[in-house]
Amino acid sequence: MAITQDQIREALKECYDPEVPVNIVDLGLVYDIKITDSRVDIKLTLTSPGCPASSMISQNVRNRVLQIPEVKDAGVELIWEPAWTPSRMSDEAKKKLKWTG
Repeated sequence: MAITQDQIREALKECYDPEVPVNIVDLGLVYDIKITDSRVDIKLTLTSPGCPASSMISQNVRNRVLQIPEVKDAGVELIWEPAWTPSRMSDEAKKKLKWTG
């Protein structure tokens, strides 16, 4: 069975920034998912370039994607452009965080 972006996004909904009680997909941190055969490459950002959990989050993302049976290799690239803003959050995340901006 072919790997799909929806399948990857669902798996990534189990990954969190330890300081925010919303998954990285709903936070809008996942910028791109590229699937090539059995390899998945993910571009993501963080809420702040100085995030002390950046290595942990990246490793959690990679580990979670590798749990999908069809995925044999995965890469994670942290990017900072465009910069993350709260406008990237899903409506569900905004509601959970009581974001009114």
